[in-house]
Amino acid sequence: MILENLRTSGVQQAHKEDKITFTSLTPWPGDLICAEARYREANSDQGPEKRAAIFIGPEFGTVSRPDLVSAAREAGDADLDVLITCAFNYDTHSTEFAKLGRLPVLKARMNADLHMADDLRNTGKGNLFVIFGEPDIALRELQDGQLQVEVRGVDVFHPNTGEVRSDGPEGIACWFLDTDYNEESFFVRHAYFLGATDPYQSLQTTLKAEINEEAWQTLHSATSRPFPKPTSGRIAVKVINHLGDEVMKVVQGGSGVIDEAQPISTQVGSARACGDREACRASTHRAGGPSVMRSC
Repeated sequence: MILENLRTSGVQQAHKEDKITFTSLTPWPGDLICAEARYREANSDQGPEKRAAIFIGPEFGTVSRPDLVSAAREAGDADLDVLITCAFNYDTHSTEFAKLGRLPVLKARMNADLHMADDLRNTGKGNLFVIFGEPDIALRELQDGQLQVEVRGVDVFHPNTGEVRSDGPEGIACWFLDTDYNEESFFVRHAYFLGATDPYQSLQTTLKAEINEEAWQTLHSATSRPFPKPTSGRIAVKVINHLGDEVMKVVQGGSGVIDEAQPISTQVGSARACGDREACRASTHRAGGPSVMRSC
């Protein structure tokens, strides 16, 4: 029933023109991959055809990073072009995983209405499968040695070109910053609220209180307040869109800070090395320990 809704509805992203519309969807006899879907770039009859592996998560449970790694390997072995995962919930560390070698991994969150899929009318009009991209972050070191984060938007996969491009910050409802991330728990040390319109007046009305406008402006910003370098060497940024979907990105925040923040999970020299490190992370995760990137 999930596959039938996926075939009819497709996969929606932030903009309607970036919707992935499938021309076919057939069952696949894999361990984790349950279907092969086909779509055309630019959603036109003339665009090149792409083959997507479909992974469906559990109805009551969370998809973890090792699940995604195993599914991506299976899709790569089958020489498919992209992996599309569909789940109700993803764990924190899975949000960092966006690619394995040449294979892009698109994580779609399934609408809660699909819990009653048997009673759901399959019209294809609802946003039942929605992809929320990775945040585009710049991390800068200031003259006094402190750091500052800027959220430039969210990276969105464009099926008409096969590229990932950054969308603007107007699609972000709020974002939070853990300035000393320990890889186990996310602590909200900074909180910022964006949105297409400034909710200052609405906030005053809701709280029935006067709010210092100057203090509010420090919260209504895509650029964080300066903060000291983390002792852990890592910071984490969590972004939430207007639909309530969230994604987290962990970046190196120690010495050698550069303007373009590089996610730790992609600081790998080659596709082969990437696979080895993912295996290391997966085995550590299964052993019950914290998910830590080690030298392989």
